[in-house]
Amino acid sequence: MEPDPPEKPAEGTQGAWTPMDTVALGRLAEVLLSAVEGERKSDVPARLCQACVDLLDITGASISLSGGPDTRATWWSSDTVAARLAEAQYSLGDGPCRSALNAVAPVLAADLASGQDARRWPVFAQQAVELGVRAVFSLPLGSSAVAIGTLDLYRRTPGALSERDQSFVFPAADAITTALLALQVSSSIAGEDSAWLDAAEADHDEVHQATGMIMVFLDLDAPHALARLRAHAFTRGQSVTEAARDVIAGRISFHD
Repeated sequence: MEPDPPEKPAEGTQGAWTPMDTVALGRLAEVLLSAVEGERKSDVPARLCQACVDLLDITGASISLSGGPDTRATWWSSDTVAARLAEAQYSLGDGPCRSALNAVAPVLAADLASGQDARRWPVFAQQAVELGVRAVFSLPLGSSAVAIGTLDLYRRTPGALSERDQSFVFPAADAITTALLALQVSSSIAGEDSAWLDAAEADHDEVHQATGMIMVFLDLDAPHALARLRAHAFTRGQSVTEAARDVIAGRISFHD
């Protein structure tokens, strides 16, 4: 019989740390364990991420994987807003998840509508607020030296993560990292469960193809070609994936 999950706090409330929270954290661990028991290995990271949505003072979440400075794929998202936030940061090459990847450290933006968070990523912050998002929390997935992706959480209301939520989300990110690395090892050794990674990488195959076309036609290196594609997407109000599809379909002239 699965344990009853701790009651999710009202969105935007902080909640003081009390000794009872130690008991709650023990129950959270039980919920995490029950969420992954009997699951296919490829489903475990998504179930762990969903547990964050179910139990924390957040609205939604996503897991994105990174294969390098300009390679990023959204592997799982709890809803369309989470997916659009991930795509916006990929298109802009900027935002909390990009900062978390570069620093290999958590980036916690409590209010994207005002203050230093709004100034740090002005274009992303504006797009996030237009989506109804006020707070974003990005945690790197990987080791202390290298990040293989991020766990990105968002909330409709402003405010920092409570002590209670921080006590849960950091171990959850570690658990997701362990699950992803185990999948990577399993795939390389046995060739099993590789579809999860193929699906994630396929998200941005069109971007890679369009970038290659721009490199050839405009005689640019890869970073400058991708920057040109992102700039075009921004001026047209598109995601970088949508702009890439236009390039591949011949709807964009390379002389524009």
